Amino acid sequence: MTEARLPARTGARLLVDALIANGVTRAFGVPGESYLDVLDAMSDTEIDFVVCRQEGGAAIMAEAMGKLTGRPGICFVTRGPGATNASAGVHIAQQDSTPMILFVGQIGRSMRGREAFQEVDYRAVFGTLAKWAVEIDQAARVPEVVARAFRVAMQGRPGPVVVALPEDMLSEMAHVPDAPPVEPAETWPGLTDMMRLQKLLWQARQPILVVGGSRWDPKSVASLTRFAERFDLPVAASFRRQMLFPADHPCYAGDVGLGINPKLLARLKEADLVILAGGRLGEIPSQSYSLYGIPDPGVTMVHVHADADELGRVYQPALAINATPAAFAAALEGVQPPQEIVWRARREEAHADYLAWSEPPSNPGAVQMASLVRALRALPKDTVVCNGAGNFATWVHRFHRFRSFGSQLAPTSGSMGYGLPAAVAAKRAYPERTVVAVCGDGDFLMTGQEFATAVQYGVPFLAVVIDNGMYGTIRMHQEREYPTRVFGTSLKNPDFAAYARAFGGFGITVETDVEFAPAIAAALASGLPAVVHVKLDPEAITPTTTLTALRDKALADRSVS
Repeated sequence: MTEARLPARTGARLLVDALIANGVTRAFGVPGESYLDVLDAMSDTEIDFVVCRQEGGAAIMAEAMGKLTGRPGICFVTRGPGATNASAGVHIAQQDSTPMILFVGQIGRSMRGREAFQEVDYRAVFGTLAKWAVEIDQAARVPEVVARAFRVAMQGRPGPVVVALPEDMLSEMAHVPDAPPVEPAETWPGLTDMMRLQKLLWQARQPILVVGGSRWDPKSVASLTRFAERFDLPVAASFRRQMLFPADHPCYAGDVGLGINPKLLARLKEADLVILAGGRLGEIPSQSYSLYGIPDPGVTMVHVHADADELGRVYQPALAINATPAAFAAALEGVQPPQEIVWRARREEAHADYLAWSEPPSNPGAVQMASLVRALRALPKDTVVCNGAGNFATWVHRFHRFRSFGSQLAPTSGSMGYGLPAAVAAKRAYPERTVVAVCGDGDFLMTGQEFATAVQYGVPFLAVVIDNGMYGTIRMHQEREYPTRVFGTSLKNPDFAAYARAFGGFGITVETDVEFAPAIAAALASGLPAVVHVKLDPEAITPTTTLTALRDKALADRSVS
């Protein structure tokens, strides 16, 4: 059919049809007058449009969907303040390599350049924050641009795409065909690459594999696990990527992140072969870029990444393999182990050291965080555990044992406020799975209004709010650098359990350790979005020290100097 004979559709209808063609069944957003035509076009479809309470929460939900599914999470926000509110989620998607598309309503095309009401140049604002920022100027180009947006978001190193939608373009009519559905290209390693990898492994005496990044799926994780088994290879997970290798597997050596196990750190430094599969070895896993030399890492390094631009960006590897995780993991089936695996004992030691390191200690106060760890471990294997940022997250990352793909939602960008909206998205997408958000008190209230979204849609997730009355991470640094001079870090908090009940959810408070397990059980059994408000002694600032100990050490160090 020629374009002239195609039925005329508005830009908004073309956009919604493009989403449906690409398998979109759910989108998140806050409504705005700048994209009313899209909302109207969507109302006639099966797309589940989850109405959120603030654009930052909506964008985080979309990012979480991208993490869980590998397909772009979709978010719609209005112009100006709506877009800038959503920028937090865009930044998370960029640093976490998550596919996501943020559609932003825009002023009419004839008004551009006059600083019209809520006018923003989205290419300029999001140009360095997103993988691609674009404005659709003609309705006829909607299928083309949206198809490209899906491809850019998923292909190579995934990331966020921002698409601005001028209000008058959305009502403009066009005779144009739809674009075909988009599937990202899989880049396969060459046979020579895999032969060189096998040769390096046969020569190694102290190898270690570090898995990270995105574009993994259950099949590729299973293939990587089989590879580790065949080679008796110790495997570490990069920062907040623990879901990429089962913690109960005998090859697991722990995670490479904040507060790393000193014994794992020593193994990474002593290794004669480091295989970095999928990750980038950024600031956190590289221990502030101190782990290996730059640009020469000083160790035989194999770097596998889906994006050629990431290979040699910081570290110059001995072997750079441009391949997606799925393709690389499949190719590992053909790599053969040496006749004698000389590092088997080191692998056994590495796993034993991880098990010892991941046993939670006691802490000051009537509530023990070890009880939370035990409660999380007792949940089903596919439970999705979400968190934002703060010292409370240490208890999740160090001590909880992630056992399956898709069981972890956490921002490598270190963004506060992530856990609650991520949990809402996860439970909406997978209602049959248990979903728990572990939040700090300051962390929870950055996006706490999305609890109303959970109630509105009947999403029965659990939020465990760890309340120590302060921005704990900053207070910790304050005690180290400016002991006794506490300023700007104290919080006066609400009754979080009452907060949950006020929205129509379930709320319960834990003030003693014996209350912990019954409270978790009651919350999960309630069938409602739930908050367990845990009142933690402020002295329990980390699993290994207290506020008083930090202060005393800082004062002692100053007196000596």
